Amino acid sequence: MNNYTSVKEFILLGLPHTEGLENMIFVLFLAFYLFALLGNLLIFVTILASSSLHTPMYFFLGNLSVFDIFFPSVNSPKMMVSLAGQSRTISYQGCASQVFFYHTLGGTECFLYTVMAYDRFVAICHPMRYTVIMNQRVCTSLTVCTWLGGCVHGSILTFLIFKLPYCGPNEVDSFFCDIPVVLSLACADTSLAQMVSFINIGVVALVCFLLILLSYTRIVLSILKIRSSEGRRRAFSTCSAHLTSILLVYGPVILVYLRPASSLWLDSVVQVLNNVITPSLNPLIYSLRNKDVKVALRKMVTQMAHPSLL
Repeated sequence: MNNYTSVKEFILLGLPHTEGLENMIFVLFLAFYLFALLGNLLIFVTILASSSLHTPMYFFLGNLSVFDIFFPSVNSPKMMVSLAGQSRTISYQGCASQVFFYHTLGGTECFLYTVMAYDRFVAICHPMRYTVIMNQRVCTSLTVCTWLGGCVHGSILTFLIFKLPYCGPNEVDSFFCDIPVVLSLACADTSLAQMVSFINIGVVALVCFLLILLSYTRIVLSILKIRSSEGRRRAFSTCSAHLTSILLVYGPVILVYLRPASSLWLDSVVQVLNNVITPSLNPLIYSLRNKDVKVALRKMVTQMAHPSLL
């Protein structure tokens, strides 16, 4: 990052068209944020504490729960501070940190959903070899690569954006620092940064999406070959939660980063969905639609309420 920038801090303008609604939005966002933290922590602890869930599928689900704890924590606290009427300013380093962690975790999320799709592909299409293919070493290696890949992705984008000079204005037309709104404040030609950012995000999202699509195409073909309707229903049920989460993830990516025209209001709505609401929905998606998680969660709660039964 360059030292010659004259901008030492940025001003976050917040959500558009919300004047007079700050208190209500604060309470709403706080509720979603706390639900995301507590819900995902509960899922993670349940998977950790239940030996019946120590399988590759739930190993990756535990990683998703960790992600859904970290991801809303990148931007939500600062947003709620602003909504509470406190300072809207964010330091230059703080703005760069938001961009880095937001896109590091965003890249990690894409990679993680791809790995989860591959896990379901192996489980349904090669059930007899599942434990051999998805052994502990493979699962650990895939997880490490997922998080490292996200870190490399976020580092490239952050370096690209903050090597540009920023000499004013310093008003960020959003509730957090992100590539489109920060680039518009640069005091230099941003065409190269815009192109590389578009390609970087586009390649990661597109490659992961195509791999997921390939996995689920093979999965659907395999499921259709199952003779019993109960077997088909069980197989589809196993994948439905993952598919629901994928739709919630890739929708915002396409709307914000991969479309040619920009709409401030639409971008804000989509970013709120991506930052606040989706992480709080994943515990519901994966617990309410998953019998194993519900049984393990009920057992853990019962043991906590009645420790004498242990």
